Amino acid sequence: MRHCSVQVRGLLTRAELDRYNALMQVGGYLESEQQYDLSYIVQKEVDILILPAIERLKEKSRDRDRATAEFLESLKRLEEEEDED
Repeated sequence: MRHCSVQVRGLLTRAELDRYNALMQVGGYLESEQQYDLSYIVQKEVDILILPAIERLKEKSRDRDRATAEFLESLKRLEEEEDED
């Protein structure tokens, strides 16, 4: 079973995290029993479960990029104002 990143796990809701942990436990058991065909199905469920958290992570990144762009634009304006003086 493949775990998702720590960043994605940090953005899972409590219900999503509980389900994620349960699915990983079931998948781990299936792998230990060499039931790879069934553990593959569980892995697909995990992949679907984490999609909303991945979108939240992307949105946080976009927000950070917007804030950086605004900050750089404000620095540019300050430089232009200083050059005018």
